[in-house]
Amino acid sequence: MRRTGTTRRGALTATGAIALGAAVAGCTSGADDQAGSRKGSPRTAADRASADLTDKSLRTSALHTSGALLAQYEHVLRAYPSTAAGLSPLRDAVRARTKALSPGTGEHLGLVRSRADGPAAAVRELAASERSAADAHTAALLKAPPELARLLASLAAAASAHAYLLTELAKETTA
Repeated sequence: MRRTGTTRRGALTATGAIALGAAVAGCTSGADDQAGSRKGSPRTAADRASADLTDKSLRTSALHTSGALLAQYEHVLRAYPSTAAGLSPLRDAVRARTKALSPGTGEHLGLVRSRADGPAAAVRELAASERSAADAHTAALLKAPPELARLLASLAAAASAHAYLLTELAKETTA
């Protein structure tokens, strides 16, 4: 078997480190807010409104990213039914991630344009899209309030794990 630069252990370690870092950052931020309010500097209505607007903006952006990814999974499954065994569980997980971002609303599917000329290429495109989603969720962590930061860290970790699994699946998929 040929070794690649990415090992399963390395991918899981990186995913765990991202999630742990986000959780620690989220917990620390919440503790600071509570300590600040005890010292006589309560958050003003403007601060809360600004935080709510930031939360909504980040949530909408993450929802768009997850919705586009879900649409891409749907497209690949329709175009290449032979990939259903490997992709269906991952697609279902992406659907759950999308619902976590926007509970109580319908699915938000984006537009998909695939350049893949076969199932293996389509799975590689999905892997690249999952990596992009993980990067987008990780970048949003810096601006997110604690509760959303924990959710985004979880989404980024899941997307990273999916990218690894899809990369391995692409190697096994026949053209």
